[in-house]
Amino acid sequence: MAIGVGIIGLGMAVTPHLLALRELEAAGRTRIVGGHAPSASRRDGFAARWATPVFDSLDGILGAPGLDLVLILAPPGEHLSLAERAAAAGKHMIVEKPLELTVARAEALAATAERAGVRASVCFQHRFRPGALELARRLRDGKLGAPLSASASIRWWRDAAYFAQPGRGTVARDGGGVLLTQAIHTIDLLLHLMGPVQAVTGFAQNAGIRANDTEDVAAAAIRFANGALGVIDATTVARPGFPERIEIAGTKASALLIGNRLEWYAGDNPPEVIDPGAGTGGGADPMAFDHGPHRALIAEMLDAIEQNRAPSNDARSALHVQRLIESWLGSRP
Repeated sequence: MAIGVGIIGLGMAVTPHLLALRELEAAGRTRIVGGHAPSASRRDGFAARWATPVFDSLDGILGAPGLDLVLILAPPGEHLSLAERAAAAGKHMIVEKPLELTVARAEALAATAERAGVRASVCFQHRFRPGALELARRLRDGKLGAPLSASASIRWWRDAAYFAQPGRGTVARDGGGVLLTQAIHTIDLLLHLMGPVQAVTGFAQNAGIRANDTEDVAAAAIRFANGALGVIDATTVARPGFPERIEIAGTKASALLIGNRLEWYAGDNPPEVIDPGAGTGGGADPMAFDHGPHRALIAEMLDAIEQNRAPSNDARSALHVQRLIESWLGSRP
């Protein structure tokens, strides 16, 4: 039976979700109920592009017949209040990253869903890339051996057009800069693969080339709970922009994940390469990526609803990366 899906928030993030939902709808797994945004122009543009119904109120979409699951794609500071409304209506939810602006609000969101008995997951689609899935499998199987070192480098470029949207890159709207808004995907994947961080010592600053008040250059040294050490380097001022990297070294093998490409080095053997060849949205264009991981992420939630279990990317799994970022930057109100 197809699961009814609605979308709350119709900005830039909606495209890969709609492409994924259309394919899942064609496979008989979903039924797109419609979308909602407070802005009439956003609703009109969405309806025209996707030929999909729109609702002019939150109550309207949450009360729509056959709605089971909502995708919350609004700005992060609105996630908790929207999740509270969705949970009160008995709707499962997929929440765009970051889960919320602070750890406290993210924890409140996860608890809200749990109290209401609904499923909540976070949109960290990098976990669902083919290379990342294969690397996670090898780590679970012990093929890396004991982890010794694990690092991430996110050296991207975002131009003036990206920051032209009102409020983008400000604490008031986004809660943070390169760490909470851009690099969070790669940092989450690093923690998803390696486990939580025990300690972090970091720095962050604004390069002064944009009219915003959030960090766009950051670096940290980290100790994982499993004893491995590493560094994280993140920026959006590295022109022209480069694919993000995760590097992990263990007692049996080493792994290098560059965007979607996985390189595996074991002993003296030639490297094993898994490369699906799809774009990742790193570098300079935030939307230059394949929507396949979004489709896999949504399908995981559909499976969880049908099987009455928690999704692998449930809301609480997002707390590790938010705790790391908040420890790195210091708590914000």
